[in-house]
Amino acid sequence: MDTIKAAREVHNQIIKWRRDLHQVPEIGFDLKQTSSYIRQCLDEMKIPCRTAAQTGIVGLIEGDKPGPTLALRADMDALPITEETGLPFASSNGNMHACGHDAHMAMLLGTARIIKGIRSELKGNIKLLFQPGEEGYGGAAKMIEDGCLENPAVDAAVGLHVGQIFPEVSTGQIGICEGPILAAATKFEVTVNGESTHGALPHLGVDAITVASEIILALQKIISREMDPLKPAVLTVGKINGGESFNIVTPRVVFKGDFRTLYESDRQFIAGRLDELSTAIAKANRAGAEVNILGGYPPTVNNPGLVHRLIEVISKVVGANNVIEIKKPNMGTEDMSLYLEKVPGVFFVIGTGNPEKGITYPHHNSRFDVDEDCLWIGPAIFTCLALDYLG
Repeated sequence: MDTIKAAREVHNQIIKWRRDLHQVPEIGFDLKQTSSYIRQCLDEMKIPCRTAAQTGIVGLIEGDKPGPTLALRADMDALPITEETGLPFASSNGNMHACGHDAHMAMLLGTARIIKGIRSELKGNIKLLFQPGEEGYGGAAKMIEDGCLENPAVDAAVGLHVGQIFPEVSTGQIGICEGPILAAATKFEVTVNGESTHGALPHLGVDAITVASEIILALQKIISREMDPLKPAVLTVGKINGGESFNIVTPRVVFKGDFRTLYESDRQFIAGRLDELSTAIAKANRAGAEVNILGGYPPTVNNPGLVHRLIEVISKVVGANNVIEIKKPNMGTEDMSLYLEKVPGVFFVIGTGNPEKGITYPHHNSRFDVDEDCLWIGPAIFTCLALDYLG
């Protein structure tokens, strides 16, 4: 079939779905309106589906003949940001689709409509994963726990992201690479315990604020002086709590942050050094330190074989000159990584910024938007891949 023609024919409907979903952004797993809307659309297409991860949806399109199962994923949740785009379909509930998940859902719905009509050509199955809780809630882990990769077992998984994640990927272009495309993020919390005293008598106490400050500065030396400078890594302390009054030596400070890496060996090294430095500096200052590594997302790693296969598919859709090889991974994270730990797969990006239309704001910005003229591309690529993988 002509996948480009099929995707363009459903393009106006994709825009409508996107705008409908854009008006009802919801947070985390509390996606009642969003989930109900998606389910209604799938019901109208007569695509069987079930609930997973509280408000997530797993749809299944079975081909006429047996074969492998390809999962296509779209995240669903929004952000607690007040929208300032001025769009006629802007959200008014205090939340906002400021990361493009509305577009992801609409494109996957468009894909579902096209593939449903060609299921007789497929040897295998397409799973549609509409996932809640991507924005820091671990939604992918909940989906996996609820069996989204089973019955039938998923053989490969593919996801996409819109926006301007990589500046070299222009409007309507596709960014893709082998290996890591996004980083791992590991959260941590450090509690520094000192001893309270009056500010006029500092020698009778142990100031947790000064100890915590010394630790925080030392942690940056892990990145600047202990890491291979050719291997990307970043450490951020983003929150500090402590203190009761201007003239009391603080007995307890808690600070939290995360560090981001592309390789597991680097993640383990930083976690170990974070613990060693924190406890040693605290002890040297007559204080104590408790370090908790809280986990996070692994790196998003693309399977080389599937990347090569997908590049051929993408080239048919947008032309080889619009396939951009990403040479420097982004240090952002994505819980698509959790699926790719379980099954081989690919995560790629579609450039949907457009300076000529004033669409230039980054993700998580109150003025973020996407160029809707690009929204046919996702379904065209997904459908072409389905025919290639299951044909």
